[in-house]
Amino acid sequence: MLKGANVPVPAHSVRVELAWRSGPGVPDVDASALLLAAGRVRSDADFVFYNQPTHSSGAVRHEGKRSGPDTVTDTLVIDLARVEPAVERVVVAASADGGTFGRVPGLGIRVLDAATGAELARFDSQDATVETAFILGELYRRQGAWKFRAVGQGYDSGLEGLATDFGITVDKPQQPPAASPVQAPFTPVPPPAQAAYTPPPSPVWPEPAARIPAPPTAPPLTPPSPVRLSKVTLTKDTPRVSLAKQGGTSGAMRVNLNWQSRKQFSGWGAKLGRAAANHSDLDLDLCALYELSDGRKGVVQALGNAFGALHQPPYIHLDGDDRTGAVESGENLTVNLDQKDKFRRLLIFVTIYEGARSFADLHATVTLQPQFGAPIEFFLDECTVPSTVCALALITNNNGDLVVQREARYLVPARGVSPQRTIDQAYGWGMNWTPGRK
Repeated sequence: MLKGANVPVPAHSVRVELAWRSGPGVPDVDASALLLAAGRVRSDADFVFYNQPTHSSGAVRHEGKRSGPDTVTDTLVIDLARVEPAVERVVVAASADGGTFGRVPGLGIRVLDAATGAELARFDSQDATVETAFILGELYRRQGAWKFRAVGQGYDSGLEGLATDFGITVDKPQQPPAASPVQAPFTPVPPPAQAAYTPPPSPVWPEPAARIPAPPTAPPLTPPSPVRLSKVTLTKDTPRVSLAKQGGTSGAMRVNLNWQSRKQFSGWGAKLGRAAANHSDLDLDLCALYELSDGRKGVVQALGNAFGALHQPPYIHLDGDDRTGAVESGENLTVNLDQKDKFRRLLIFVTIYEGARSFADLHATVTLQPQFGAPIEFFLDECTVPSTVCALALITNNNGDLVVQREARYLVPARGVSPQRTIDQAYGWGMNWTPGRK
């Protein structure tokens, strides 16, 4: 499509894929959507992005990134049949983190029929320079039907500038108070002598006949919390982050693993190189080794129904056992950060329970979402060894601050050695293991 062109969208639900070519020095890119009525959002809830992935109506959700051999996609799913009647347009935008779109090759957007996968529209951006945010396209109503228009409008003020332009209230970092100006030394001057003062007698007032109670005052309205735009992406060059520095010091932290097989990956024509295995029955298990400050050690995993507990030791809970790999479900752990002082170290890892012989041909994204802090995400590197267990992240207690270290380390179990024992030996947990099932 050319900029400004439009096409009808006959599908009831669509997948909108934002894609670009990865490589050294290429900024990270994030997709977002704004639901507009009369040209603006009705509230901050009409902004769907990585920190607010699902609209309250369920009509729009952010599925997250998939990393291929040389292409990355970030996906939005829009159920057009569920978009509220007041919403006239759904704007699809992109923002660059750590650089401008002039450094992002192959940027484009596709609109796919969510049911069949058929491509309904495609727009490739070819004239980006200094922009750090882009409106690539929009879905809009016309005479009772939906259409898609290629827009290609850029901003040099990033995601914050784009969001505020449509009425979003953005949470800005607090600035330190300005220093008080230095004043000249002050020498007090004594007041002039005055005559002694005698107060007059207090008047006597008659008691009122009756007191009329004051009307009750309504409690002050609490303004809605502004939208937080910050996030952290861990890489080989910047593999660790402090949770305290990101505001993640309390509440619950959700750890999500989602994945996609190379066979399923829609990589915009990327050559896949080798055949992918059949992962229709793929079952990955997200697990955690823990060591508490009192020396207790253990594992949280679906195997053996060791799902843990959130409000008692080990203060980690496995939400369930998923086989789809989707962001909104996937494999999820929850960590109770209110008990962070009880942790000495945690190792988040994943094993293949069945459906594949190794992590080859799988592309996975790990997201740690503190309740009150910026989300932390990273991709797993391509697996080139026959690995069935991968260390994802090591979280250590550093004088009361939990530090997240990206591991993304594939391990190959020796013959007859379980994936759990393999990860234990690699990180020196020193536990005794027995066979289990789920």
